[in-house]
Amino acid sequence: MDRLAEFRIFYNHTIHPELVRMENKRKRLLWLFLISVLLFLAIGFLSMYLNIPTVTFFLMIPLGLYLGYLSYRMNQFVKTFKPNVVNLVLDFIDDDLNFDTLRYDGERFIGKHQFKKSKIFTSNASFYKGEDYISGKIGEVPFEMCELKVRELSKVRDRYNYVFRGVFMRATMKRPVRGAILILPAAFKQYLTRTIKSFDRAGGEQLDESYMNPAFAELFDVYVSPDAQPRYVLDENIQVKIARYREKIGKEIYLSFVNNDIYVAVTEPKDILEPYIFRSNVSFTLVLEFFKDIQLLLGIVQDFDGRSADDTDIQKLLS
Repeated sequence: MDRLAEFRIFYNHTIHPELVRMENKRKRLLWLFLISVLLFLAIGFLSMYLNIPTVTFFLMIPLGLYLGYLSYRMNQFVKTFKPNVVNLVLDFIDDDLNFDTLRYDGERFIGKHQFKKSKIFTSNASFYKGEDYISGKIGEVPFEMCELKVRELSKVRDRYNYVFRGVFMRATMKRPVRGAILILPAAFKQYLTRTIKSFDRAGGEQLDESYMNPAFAELFDVYVSPDAQPRYVLDENIQVKIARYREKIGKEIYLSFVNNDIYVAVTEPKDILEPYIFRSNVSFTLVLEFFKDIQLLLGIVQDFDGRSADDTDIQKLLS
């Protein structure tokens, strides 16, 4: 049985019941909140009609406090929804023999130092915010990932411009990798001029397309430091898989190797697994998208580290 079929069964037996439980809670809180708002407005109109402000005042105080309590409960629902679902998905993933126990922390994130060390984005990152930190091991390879929103103050206008928004991952490879290699989306080259110039000033240069698979070369530009070994890292098989990954998900992907660390950044225009208040959250598609994003990122690291190169989760998911 393939991994997606297994996940569908796991969703039906484990995740779906939890989503239904939280959905009933969401509906109950929403109805109580709407009824309380209507009562609050009705008392207000009645006060204006009867002109008895003292009675109205004493009626609206407890109702206002109850509305505040319901608002707090709804906020708690939003805060607990994602951890409940994410931990269930991670429980499924780390049942695979290739993974150690995966840990989730909704408030933690990868620090700015590691973000800059990746060399992918040359920015002061004056606005740097993250959440949904996941860590663990792929075999013997430790990794960490999180959602990041990174912006910088525009030099032309008094506003912040986005540098990156999406999922950022760092893993430390078992086998030594010398130098630095940047793999950047070709379509975004005009927005990455500072990154490219900074890399050039450090002695780097663009890798000739003759060393690259045609499908990969159409999507990505590769830059290497003088001491890097791109042929050792970017073999034909790896290039094909990355190209297929990019075409399948329709999101931009950035990669870099800095000594033994590999960094992967995947753009994501929306917050992953953020619950709705005014509509249902019982959705296999919503959970599946998160599962695929995590599996594919982990699969990339597996492939680069040379583990099961012909039978990784990324290959299964993209087939």
